Amino acid sequence: MIQATVNGKQFAVEGNNVNGENLALDLQQINERDAHVLLNHQSYNTTLISYNAEEKKAIVRVNGNDYEVALKNNTDLLLEKLGMGNVAAKKINNLKAPMPGLIVSINVAEGQEVKKGDAILVLEAMKMENVIKAPADVTIKKINVALKQAVEKSEVLVEFGV
Repeated sequence: MIQATVNGKQFAVEGNNVNGENLALDLQQINERDAHVLLNHQSYNTTLISYNAEEKKAIVRVNGNDYEVALKNNTDLLLEKLGMGNVAAKKINNLKAPMPGLIVSINVAEGQEVKKGDAILVLEAMKMENVIKAPADVTIKKINVALKQAVEKSEVLVEFGV
């Protein structure tokens, strides 16, 4: 069984059965992101806009309308029931350089709280500027680099604290 939450409304899904109701469903995959769905003799065009595998969340466009979809399998539901829903979320202690390069901008300060996706610094590599973003909601504990400093791949750039 899968628990699907669509725009805040929950559904129990098992095969073609949704909330105990058997649905006439036919799905034709068009490409990696698009599909055509016949559901109870009605036609729907769908496009996967974005998918976060770690959080099991997606945004799906159906006939021009966007829907936020979150999925939980039996294991996810059991862990949540036992109060261990966030155990799978790994703790992130630091930010490492994804490639060798030059620090051209530092957008945070020690002690600052940042949200997931916020720009932490800019690393120039192969004449391209790469914005390095926060992987989660974190507090900046220590900045280990300076402006115009050359860094190597996997070098710790920023340490995160509690």
